[in-house]
This record gives sequence, structure tokens and C-alpha cells, in this order.
Amino acid sequence: MPQTGYFSDDSMLRRVMRKRAVGLTYGTRALVIGAVHPLLYVGTAENSQHRSTPYTRLALTGRLFEAVFLGTREEADRALAFTRRKHATVSGALPEDAGRAYPAGTRYSALDPNLMFMTMAFTFDSVEATHDLLVGRLTATERADLYQDFVRWAELFGMPRAAAPADHRSFRAEFDVYLASDLPHLTAEARLVGEYLSGQRVAHRLPLPTRGLTSGMALLIQGSLPPRVRELYRMPWDITDELAFRSLVAAVRAAHVTPPLLPRPLQPFLAGPSSALYRRLAVGEKRLVAAGKESMPGVDPRNYRERHAG
Repeated sequence: MPQTGYFSDDSMLRRVMRKRAVGLTYGTRALVIGAVHPLLYVGTAENSQHRSTPYTRLALTGRLFEAVFLGTREEADRALAFTRRKHATVSGALPEDAGRAYPAGTRYSALDPNLMFMTMAFTFDSVEATHDLLVGRLTATERADLYQDFVRWAELFGMPRAAAPADHRSFRAEFDVYLASDLPHLTAEARLVGEYLSGQRVAHRLPLPTRGLTSGMALLIQGSLPPRVRELYRMPWDITDELAFRSLVAAVRAAHVTPPLLPRPLQPFLAGPSSALYRRLAVGEKRLVAAGKESMPGVDPRNYRERHAG
């Protein structure tokens, strides 16, 4: 008898996360938007071994999340245990001012319920946005169910239930107000990393087939960002960009029409786990670093204390 995971096959979470258009875009978008929260960004960067290999970290996070989204209980439990071990030691204080609300010395911890909720919030917001754009708009009932599934998902990682708003409508009101406020702030490093992740800045010239794919992904990520976030990144966006974005979105959505418009050999690509593609991303970055190249030129791999030692 096949093992089941923490979510049933007919749950909204599994139905949405099986869509590769979601699985391959939500994580990058969540990191780009999540970087505007200084405690989340600095807390992660200062306690990470992946400052010089950020795409490997993205791939690892994607695989851990997907194990809980789509895996068996055994696979999910391994991912959860690994994450808990890593988070147990993540705590500290901001080494420098990071906007009006976050002066130097502000404490952070991976076990802070509010920071756990904000991690969930950026993830859920990106899943909801990418599904609406690239697959099809969810109904109010589907949104409500998907939100409750994500609250349960965050609880599995240790978030207290009381840390999250009670329902989807309350979540949207709270999160949208937060993004529109003066609380979001990008540190210089967070802006630089976000520029690379969103494709606003390109580190290395890629061969044509890969270059076209990454350019398309960059357009989808940038176009899906709330205007307020693009403003924080000082990201140019004009009518030409908007029209190109809408055309690409329309093409991706058309592929999900029933019956699918893609040729039959390509149809299986629309759905299924994305972990194999995450692994390829990590392997490519490791080869780049092994060849003596920087994954994101200008991003110092050292933490604040190491940079200012002596």
C-alpha cells in the first residue's frame, strides 16, 4: 500500500504544488520578495554556508519544501528534522541599521513565531500569485482551502497556529498592508542578491537555449512582483516590459487549457515534482564555482564579523 504524506492527493496544496509552472517559479519569487524583510534576510545570510552558492541554497530549500508538500510522511519527516536542526542555532542581532523599524541590535531567531509566519507568508503569497498568473485563477473557496493547508504546512515546521491570521481574507489584509507600509527595507546586499535572483542583473553569459529560458523566467518573476517591491528594487518596468510579460503569461496559461495545447511528449512536463530540476540548478552552480567563477559577483561570502575582523 503506497505511503501517504501529511497532505492528501486531493488537497489544494498538492493540487497546486504539482503544477511545475508553480513549482519552478514560486521559490525564486518568494526569495526576491522575502529579502525586503531585514530580519529574515540578514538572519538567513549571516547563518548560512551558501552565501557564495545562493542557487544551491535555493535548490536545497525547494527540495526540503517539496518533500513536505508532495512526499511521503517518511520523506517529509526527514526534511522537517533536517530543517529543525539547522534552525536551532539561527539567532543573533542585526549588525547594522536596516531601515526605520530595524535598528542595529534588533534580535532575530529562526524560532521566532512571527518570523516563522513571515516565511510562510512570502511562500504562500508567491504560490498563490504564480498559480493565478501561470495556471489559472483560484476560486475563493480554493484560496481559503489552500491557505489553511499552508498554515498546516508551517505548523509542521514549528510555527504556532496562533502566529497566522485565522483565514485567507485576514491574511491578505494583513500581508498587503505590510507590503504597502514603510516596514519593508532592502539592505545593500539583499538588493544585490535580489537583482541576480530576479534576472535584473546577470552574472554570466549563458548559451542561447539556456539564455532564452532564464530570460523568460526573469520576465515572469519581475512581472509578478507587486509594484511596491519593484520600487524597492528600483527595477525599471515600462509598457514594453508589461506587454512582453502578458504575452508570455498568456502562452504558459494556454498550455494548461484542457485538453493541453502542448505536443503530447511535452505534456508530462506540466505537472509533477520539481526536485530533479532543483538538483540540476545546484550542480550547475557547483561547477561554476569549481571553475573559479563567482555565482553572484559582488556578494561577499563572509559574514559581518569576518568582514570586520581586526
